[in-house]
Amino acid sequence: MQSVQQMINPLASVVMVTCNVERFLAEAIESILAQTFRDFEFIIVDFGSTDDSKRIAASYAAKDSRIRLHEIPHCGLAEARNAGCFLAQGRYIAVMDADDISLQDRLTSEIDFMEKHPEVGFLGGAAEWIDANGKSLRVKHFPAEDRENRIALFRGCSFCQPTVLIRREAFVSVGGYRPVFVLAEDYDLWLRIIQRFQCANLEQVVLKYRSHPHQVQLRNVKQQSLYILAARASALSRRDGNPDPLDSIKEITPAVLAGLGVSEAQQQITADRDLIRATYLAGEYSSALKAAVEALQSPDWENAERWQIADTRLSIAWLHWKQKRFVSSVIAVGHAFITRPVILGRPLRPLLRRFQFRKAAKANGG
Repeated sequence: MQSVQQMINPLASVVMVTCNVERFLAEAIESILAQTFRDFEFIIVDFGSTDDSKRIAASYAAKDSRIRLHEIPHCGLAEARNAGCFLAQGRYIAVMDADDISLQDRLTSEIDFMEKHPEVGFLGGAAEWIDANGKSLRVKHFPAEDRENRIALFRGCSFCQPTVLIRREAFVSVGGYRPVFVLAEDYDLWLRIIQRFQCANLEQVVLKYRSHPHQVQLRNVKQQSLYILAARASALSRRDGNPDPLDSIKEITPAVLAGLGVSEAQQQITADRDLIRATYLAGEYSSALKAAVEALQSPDWENAERWQIADTRLSIAWLHWKQKRFVSSVIAVGHAFITRPVILGRPLRPLLRRFQFRKAAKANGG
């Protein structure tokens, strides 16, 4: 039984937003209620469901006093997340999506780390990708240390949002999510928080991240790329001591990006790379390979940086390998190496990090 003080001042607040996710919602909720860490409130914000999601959430709220269910009119994802996060009373805010599964020790591991590292503003972890039926697809690890993440964040997002635990102080200090970044609200948030705090990722898997057809919207990839580039340009401007150029912008367009110095070619290169990644994660290997080959043949890629070309060639090698075209895979690796020899270190980094993690655990008696 929780004490009254715990209920009023929980150490953590889990925030989940829901909209038409009835198929996966019960499993997502149960994964939070089954956490080994118990001192949390569970804020669920429904933002316009027309299916059975509200009834499912309400049935769990009736049985567990830690759940606080709120309904708001339909809105964007950033607005819905803000609605939940600004209600949070805990020292930490755990982001949770309504179609994923948190492993039982997720909160225990993340909160233990954050309690020992007050300089860290937000913490993520590794994730296991699963399909709609829960079948394991792959495990994704992310850079662990602050320095690695600061480098990685200016090339792409090095955090899986539903694994993240945010220090509430850090979230409030930057004003939460910015709704103008419709499809990259998390990426923009991370870039703003790292100006004031450090960041990190746990080596261990803390979440099963579900990939399913209703989630993967390839038609939005190009638009999402604009938001990613805008968040990056905004962060670079702030880093140079200038005012945020997007504070008063109500819509991010290619013209706005061009005004920030991001050329049309750069916009297209980023869109191509994001499309390759999205089709790969959706398991559409042939489409991803076709997109990668066509990208490298595009005139826009004449302006690409060498690491982008090498990285794409390495992706081509991996996609050939997935389709058992081993000779083509080896040839593509060779092309990647010729373009940028250091690129071959990239596949070895996750193995090195895991080796170092296990070595440290043994040294500490783990």
